[in-house]
Amino acid sequence: MYLPGVIHSFGSAMQRKYGEKVHKLAINAAFTCPNRDGSRGTGGCTFCNNVSFSPHARQPVSVMEQIEQGKKVVRKRTGAKKYIAYFQAYTNTYADIARLKELYDQALEDDDVVGLSIGTRPDCVPDPVLVLLAEYQQQGYEVWLELGLQSAFDSTLARVNRGHGFAEYVQAIKRAYRYKVQVCTHLIVGLPGEDAGHNLSSLQQVLQVGTQGLKLHPLHVVKGTQLANQWRRGEYKAMAFNDYIDLATEMVARTPPDVIFHRLTATAAPRLLLAPQWCAYKWRVLNAIHDQLILQTRSQGSSLDYKLKIG
Repeated sequence: MYLPGVIHSFGSAMQRKYGEKVHKLAINAAFTCPNRDGSRGTGGCTFCNNVSFSPHARQPVSVMEQIEQGKKVVRKRTGAKKYIAYFQAYTNTYADIARLKELYDQALEDDDVVGLSIGTRPDCVPDPVLVLLAEYQQQGYEVWLELGLQSAFDSTLARVNRGHGFAEYVQAIKRAYRYKVQVCTHLIVGLPGEDAGHNLSSLQQVLQVGTQGLKLHPLHVVKGTQLANQWRRGEYKAMAFNDYIDLATEMVARTPPDVIFHRLTATAAPRLLLAPQWCAYKWRVLNAIHDQLILQTRSQGSSLDYKLKIG
């Protein structure tokens, strides 16, 4: 257990590196996904509705316009003046390399954008993509490859129609490290058929393979998904608030302090969220994890407090 200490959060890591707040701006570059277009499957993941987390998921405007719009909102809300362009919706490496470079370059044209965060699948990171990301990194940009693993269990990945297995993730990690590209791994807590033991095992396997960052995401039931139908039929029960707090706290405590937490929870658009309703309250979740970590730390005789500044 790595409990005593301070959570190495993305926000605090960027603050130390750049001397000021750095905020991610979500970008929808109108990509699709191999699990939707038939190359790996159709219908996508059972839980997937990108409208639930991307402000431009319906009718995306240009990358530069999205950045400008995002900057206005973030500056007013947080005061941040430096940004990372987060290509978030669907699979953001799933295109010809020339097209990818064009889109990434557009984001970096803004002088306030200090880097890129590229959300993708483990089976969609060919070497040319890694070479391109490594080149940006060598130019001094902050670069993160965000791999949506979700679970280390192939049976779970098949159950949610993910279209890849844990082996593809391991290979993607090894090749990313060959090019010295930073990786943030996404894990979903509360997937159908899984319990706390599955989540802790997935975390352990990911840490054994190696990752520089982690995102924990409570599973949302949102409209327009296969999961929503399963939930309505009573085939899936959403995770309880206290269960998520307990498990997320345990996962943080088991993570080495040099691994950066990019996220400990997530929200969905209120018009789409069906369950669990507590997912609509980001700071309630973060504060509960913070308080529980402090209690556990003190119970082990440490005077150190945790600082949660998840960016």
